[in-house]
Amino acid sequence: MSSNAHANPRYAGIVVDLENGEVLYAENADARRYPASLTKMMTLYLAFEALEDGTLRLDQALPVSRYAAAKPAVKLWLAAGSSIPVDTAIRALAVRSANDVAAVVAEALGGSEVRFAQMMTTKARELGMHATTFRNASGLPDNAQVTTARDMLTLSVRVMQDFPQYYHYFGLQEFTYRGKRYTSHNRLVSDYPGADGLKTGFIRASGFNVATTAKQGGRRLVGVVMGGFSSQSRDTHMADLLNRSFMRADLRDQGTWLADANFSREFMRFGQPQVSEPVEPAPAAHSPQLLASLETSVNTAQGSRADINAFETPIIERNDPLRALIERETTLPDPPAAGTWGIQVGAFSYIDQAQQFARLAAERLPHEMNGRIAVDTLDSQRSLFRARLMALQEGQARQACQQLKAQGMDCMVVNASL
Repeated sequence: MSSNAHANPRYAGIVVDLENGEVLYAENADARRYPASLTKMMTLYLAFEALEDGTLRLDQALPVSRYAAAKPAVKLWLAAGSSIPVDTAIRALAVRSANDVAAVVAEALGGSEVRFAQMMTTKARELGMHATTFRNASGLPDNAQVTTARDMLTLSVRVMQDFPQYYHYFGLQEFTYRGKRYTSHNRLVSDYPGADGLKTGFIRASGFNVATTAKQGGRRLVGVVMGGFSSQSRDTHMADLLNRSFMRADLRDQGTWLADANFSREFMRFGQPQVSEPVEPAPAAHSPQLLASLETSVNTAQGSRADINAFETPIIERNDPLRALIERETTLPDPPAAGTWGIQVGAFSYIDQAQQFARLAAERLPHEMNGRIAVDTLDSQRSLFRARLMALQEGQARQACQQLKAQGMDCMVVNASL
């Protein structure tokens, strides 16, 4: 496990390709964690079930009890004896993450929050979330309310798969109630290209959690990050995981080791989104392989964790000194004996993508296998930049490539003299 992951004992993360169920990244994915307000995804799942079976209607008014009104913030400050429409309640849970509203829904569907939590846990077992236990509908602190990143990802997928007609609620960025405008905590939906849901969460015991899905170029990924030090570092880390996972999946699809030349530059620049394709609703059905793979295997992506850990992985910006350093082809400390061999970790449409991947490979390897970061142009119909570590002996290159593959990073051995 990486040193930063050791430094953050609350951390867990997982990213999966929704189409085929491939786990592209996993770190502590099966370790017990506190879900915080990710819990509300299950509250909403049961609410959607009730809408489908006729137990609830979107225009139905739900009564607010003293118990619900007394829930601590974050809340809508509902008054005991008042009521709230189901549609508004769903918006309040998805956007505001209102704890008093969660209790209102729990009492409406379960009679009491205790009974509703039992219903939530039973449903979790039905969905294959075998490590999850719910004790309340909101995610407020309870030592017995636990889950895993894998279980939260399973829930995220099932929300999209089972209720595509209601999934749009998870992408809302604001709603208005009694003249007051509430905005979403989930800034990834507005800031990360292709992201269109799901949910954030925080309590002191959990750190900052988020479940996110994004679609780029016809590929949809779903990710969960738990234990962030702050909402900003959590979001930056999730964006970085998605960036790398999209690249990893694209490389896996390309038999020529070339990333998709249409891979857009803004995918590498979180926080500066540009115009992208219209966001589509989550598909109504997905590969049946997905949930089975979530339950049975972490896949070889366990190894991809070495550089992607406690939310502090840098993203190279245009004016970043690190970028300038790399563009001058800065040489890492010379290996014991330079050679003509090296390793290639991909070829990309943009130089910053190639530089970041080459740097990433160098950071994963011990000093004697680092070689020299080299990004050169591959002649073709369009310019493609090869990300390489060169100036190695043949044995060093082959050993370095084996180590990277063991960590889940694709590579191939190359000889510059050929």
